[in-house]
Amino acid sequence: MTAIDFVNYAVAILTIVLGLMGWLAPRWTMEQLDMKSGPSNMAYTEVSAASGCLFVGLGLGAILLDQPLAWVVVGLAYAGAATGRVTSIFRDNAASRQSWSFFGCEAGLAAWLILANLPAA
Repeated sequence: MTAIDFVNYAVAILTIVLGLMGWLAPRWTMEQLDMKSGPSNMAYTEVSAASGCLFVGLGLGAILLDQPLAWVVVGLAYAGAATGRVTSIFRDNAASRQSWSFFGCEAGLAAWLILANLPAA
């Protein structure tokens, strides 16, 4: 196992753990993200799906496929999240330490997964 493989797997496990938290503990996740549910409670299903199982599936898929392109796809997902977050920071005046920290993590994971795996893909 190379250093790239080790970091890829660590990122996948982190992705799965964060996804499990969003999926299995949506109320806690919403508290951490300063989100509130509306009258329909649709927010809980959205967090379970978009912040939960989506990331569980991404991480598991990359581990199961274990191909450079699979790791790049996970990186592209993180790049999409980082793009959406930084856009919202500026558009919605949502700059905070937490928002910038999340952006930095997403951008860093995206950069690693894409740059470390794209040459092999």
